[in-house]
Amino acid sequence: MKKLIVITALALVAGAAFNTAEAAKKKKNVTTEAPVEAPVALATSSDSVSYAAGISVTNGLIPYLTQQGVDTAYMADFIRGFKELVNCGDNPKLKAYAAGMEIANQVNGRMLPGISKEFNDSPDSIIATLFYRGFTDALTADTTHFTLAVAEEYFKQKQAADKLAKDEKLYGPNREAGKKFLEENAKKDSVITTPSGLQYKVLVQGEGEVPQLTDKVLVHYEGRLIDGTVFDASKRHGDKPSSFRPDQVIRGWTEALTMMPVGSKWQLYIPQELAYGERNSGQIKPYSTLIFDVELVGIDKPQPKVEVTESKTATKDKKKGSKK
Repeated sequence: MKKLIVITALALVAGAAFNTAEAAKKKKNVTTEAPVEAPVALATSSDSVSYAAGISVTNGLIPYLTQQGVDTAYMADFIRGFKELVNCGDNPKLKAYAAGMEIANQVNGRMLPGISKEFNDSPDSIIATLFYRGFTDALTADTTHFTLAVAEEYFKQKQAADKLAKDEKLYGPNREAGKKFLEENAKKDSVITTPSGLQYKVLVQGEGEVPQLTDKVLVHYEGRLIDGTVFDASKRHGDKPSSFRPDQVIRGWTEALTMMPVGSKWQLYIPQELAYGERNSGQIKPYSTLIFDVELVGIDKPQPKVEVTESKTATKDKKKGSKK
């Protein structure tokens, strides 16, 4: 753990000192030569252990730097930056510069790509040059266009509006297909529609107990999209029925399970509002209407503890037996 902390610290120094703009302009097959240094003299035990410690903490650093996009052909530049920073003492100017380089690495590597991806397929897009300008203007208290509070509120509102527009573009047809399916399905004589919008058809009517919200139920099931694609089934997880509480699943399941007597088998038609809604869950796209065949096998209730008490007669018999 200590070694990892040291390596990370060294990597931060690397990010701060490495000039990425200059490196990008150079040819990859050109290696900058390291400056010639005086031979190391290890006269004492402390000399040796210090030198060995310095070598030891670099274990894993080269692969880490490579993962961070540092071209090891320019290791001499890295070393030069490393030395400049470790020898700067309390120089606030150099420390601030190094911190700026490191934050730039984080912004370029994670923050900007993440925000840009979020706005893909939406009415707006993120322009890198203006993103950087907003970043630096905020740090110099330039409020020509926005204060921090106003910018945050504006961005939050646009983020939400663009997400709705993006979802409509990508998944609106999926939502509408589900609505149309449910409208047609509700017209069938065997289909029952509840006030919440849940639809179900009784395939087998059980005569057992109806589960409560916190009961652990045992069910066999198969889940399908409206195009017939099977996305999950209890048989994929073994021969035994799945076990869970009705309050641990999607709302459509919760409602159905707390109406079904044990021994029943129902086909459920669950609108997206009672399923996963805007969430993307594996094969289930946002706003998907789902179909489930659900068989309620039983309710798994804990057995009450039975305390065994011995009768007085049995106790007397034991005492008599112990004398023999």
